[in-house]
Amino acid sequence: MEFDDWEPVYEAVLADFGYDRAGDERARDVLASLTGSFGLETLSSVADGTVVVAGAGPSLEDETDLERARGADAVFAASTAADVLGENDVTVDCMVTDLDKNPGTVRRLTARRVPVAVHAHGDNVDAIRSVVPDCTDEYVLPTTQAAPVEHVRNFGGFTDGDRAAFLADHLGASELEFVGWEFDDPAVSPAKAHKLEWAERLLYWLEVRRDERFDVLDGRRDGIETRSLPLSEE
Repeated sequence: MEFDDWEPVYEAVLADFGYDRAGDERARDVLASLTGSFGLETLSSVADGTVVVAGAGPSLEDETDLERARGADAVFAASTAADVLGENDVTVDCMVTDLDKNPGTVRRLTARRVPVAVHAHGDNVDAIRSVVPDCTDEYVLPTTQAAPVEHVRNFGGFTDGDRAAFLADHLGASELEFVGWEFDDPAVSPAKAHKLEWAERLLYWLEVRRDERFDVLDGRRDGIETRSLPLSEE
C-alpha cells in the first residue's frame, strides 16, 4: 500500500470521525522519537503463506477458530486476541495494537522476540510514552495512519484488525483467513460499532485489491458502503 493510494481513504476517515490530522502526525512523531527501525525480514516467513488474522470477538474462543489459527503458517493478532490465543496455546507471530488495552502483553511479547506493530494516532500519545520505552525496541514495528516518516510505516488500515490484514498483505501473504471477527457484536459501544463498519469497508477494499474473497465478508458485501473507496482504480 502506497500512501498516495491510502490518503483519500484516510481523509474520508478523518472527515467521518472528526479526527485531527495534525494530532495523528504529532503522535506519529512521538512514536518515531521512541523507536528505531524495524526489520521487516523478521516477518519474512509470512511471504507466500496463509495468515490468520485474529480479531478479539467472542468467537475466537471457539475450538473451530482456534484450530484454524493453529493450522495457519502465521497468526496476526489484533489487540487482546493475542491474550486469548496465548491462553489456548496458539502461537502469535505478530500483534497489532494501538495500546488501548493490555500493555503488559505488548511488553511481554517484544521481550519474547515477537513483533508488535504499535500504532500511533491522535489520542494515544500518553500510552505510547508509557508503554513503548519498556518494550524491546528491535521487535516494535511503529505504524501510523498519517503519512509515513523515517522508520514509522503506513501499510493501510484503520482498526487493529484490518491493519493486521493490510500488514500481512504487504508482507506477501498468499491467503488471508479471519477468526474472532464479529462486525455486529451487540456488546460494543456505538463508537466501536462505527469503527467496525470502517473495518468491514477496508477489508472489502483489500479483497478487491488482492482479487481474493474473504469468508468473513460472505453475506455482507451488498450492505457495505463503498463510496469512499477508490474501487474504480482497482
